[in-house]
Amino acid sequence: MRTAATFFAVAFLAITPAIAADGHKPNYGGVVMEIGHIQYELVAQADSISIYVEDHGKKIDTKGATAKVTLLTGKEKSEATLAPAGGNKLLSSGTFNVKPGTKAVAVVTLAGKAPATARFVIP
Repeated sequence: MRTAATFFAVAFLAITPAIAADGHKPNYGGVVMEIGHIQYELVAQADSISIYVEDHGKKIDTKGATAKVTLLTGKEKSEATLAPAGGNKLLSSGTFNVKPGTKAVAVVTLAGKAPATARFVIP
């Protein structure tokens, strides 16, 4: 019985790499999610949505990158298209309904890479 429990625990950890992001602290005041070895930090405010991209503390240049964020606040759904804003930042300015509990789904495509989908919940 002990062997089966150990096997399932190891298998669970092997297929859930994004859970490791819980140990990453935000550098920009947002929420961090890790996909593979890349950390995405979403900073959602009433007037802007930003995503910062890093690889274990090393900033990844967002030149040539694209991103789309879908925000779900209660029954309201809105979308934002983010563009490179220098360094490791993607940005969209506007008016956004962001509250604690807002869910965000970001699809980020770095130059020459496959799209990555990150899911966030605003604290």
